[in-house]
Amino acid sequence: MKNDELHIITSILAGNTERFSYFLDTYGQQIFTLIVRMVGSPEDAEELTQDTFMKAFRHLSDFNGKSSFSTWLYRIAYNTALSSLRKQPNEVLSVDDRLWNNLTENEIDRALDEEDEERIEQLQRALEKLTPDERALVTLFYEEDRPIAEICHILNQTEGNIKVKLYRIRKKLYILIKQEEETR
Repeated sequence: MKNDELHIITSILAGNTERFSYFLDTYGQQIFTLIVRMVGSPEDAEELTQDTFMKAFRHLSDFNGKSSFSTWLYRIAYNTALSSLRKQPNEVLSVDDRLWNNLTENEIDRALDEEDEERIEQLQRALEKLTPDERALVTLFYEEDRPIAEICHILNQTEGNIKVKLYRIRKKLYILIKQEEETR
């Protein structure tokens, strides 16, 4: 944990509450990005981001410093978004098991590592079809370059579980892209 953040937290808890703006300025956009990826709506994400920071402010005295403040804040954001999503009906995406089991890692790597404009657009559309949990994991690992250990803490899951999920998400993205290509 950054010492300056610990000092700011101590100052806030001592009554200097305007110092909390540091956390809004430092982490606001990142938290918003995670939440909007999960919920899909910028308007909802804006409200949930505000909820996240309000919860963090109200429970600041509960922060124990065992993780970085950003990790603690991400966990609050993740749980806030999940709670909101549980109130909505969810759609289940099915994938043909034969296709799933016959994929090689090289096929997936080649397809997902292409960086032409069309592939990037296909990948964005495929990402929208993932579950909120999967989108959160993609955001944290691939877009924000968070280490696996930190993601484990944010999502409250084991390292093995996170690695398996990342592997399965890559397969799922590949299948979604291929399905889109076949329907053209």
